Amino acid sequence: MPDNLKSGVKTPHRYEPTINPTYQDLAEHYRVAVVPARVRKPQDKAKVESAVQVVERWILARLRDQTFFTLAALNSAIRSLLEELNNKPFQKISGSRRSLFESLDKPALKPLPSVRYQYAEWKEARVHIDYHVSVDGHYYSVPYQLAKKQLSVRFTQRTVECFYQGQRVASHQRLYQKGRYSTQEEHMPESHKQQAQWTPERLQNWAAKTGPETEAVIRRILSDRRYPQQGYRSCLGIMRLGKSYGDVRLENACRRALYTDACSYRSLESILKHNLDQQPLPELESEAPLPDHHENLRGSDYFH
Repeated sequence: MPDNLKSGVKTPHRYEPTINPTYQDLAEHYRVAVVPARVRKPQDKAKVESAVQVVERWILARLRDQTFFTLAALNSAIRSLLEELNNKPFQKISGSRRSLFESLDKPALKPLPSVRYQYAEWKEARVHIDYHVSVDGHYYSVPYQLAKKQLSVRFTQRTVECFYQGQRVASHQRLYQKGRYSTQEEHMPESHKQQAQWTPERLQNWAAKTGPETEAVIRRILSDRRYPQQGYRSCLGIMRLGKSYGDVRLENACRRALYTDACSYRSLESILKHNLDQQPLPELESEAPLPDHHENLRGSDYFH
């Protein structure tokens, strides 16, 4: 029964508080229930508050005038006083904290889980049109039917798990390569032909209407990926650039991107943002003709 600390309770509520997913994972691993106290109601966990007060009086207060230079020395002093406190007889009832623990708590304890608890983080993520979700810049696939759906993603140091309506729909080994994809074939649609109304052919047909340079860029992006769907995100971004800057400027930007071999959404965005599309390419710049006569030109007669 904790307080409503942010790391334990995501959303406080009198009747249905939302537990932090990572905190809930820890509780489920050790097979315990989390029942938060009401907000500003410390009496809901009176035994905890009382135990803190007892420790402050019988341990911390007795050590307040001592100075310790190592953690081991401090722990040794606390351990000695803790044993004394636990064995101290109660004033109004028989027994001590130690005897009650031995008779009540210890028999009810369960063995620790066979595997150690592994820390995990959670996030909410919307599945993109290419049926991937992002975790720290790396993209992981989920079943394509979940495109544009909101998922819960649980990730540890080694694994990434995706949940939809409480059911796990995908599991991946976690990788740390930003901008790369982890795609499972069973997550892809049949023949790669339908994915949220977009296909490689439709993207290429759109690009051809803008111009041959744009079409060449789209073809390059789709062909450079292991699966064409992995290039949908970049292609759709380029389409939005066309709406923002116009087809003429996009075509010029694609020409420069092909010239510099930088066919990506970010490159095209930078070209348009800095108006590089309106500047001639180096190979197209006309060179000024050299003069036939100049004071620094000595000619062949000079060497005779």
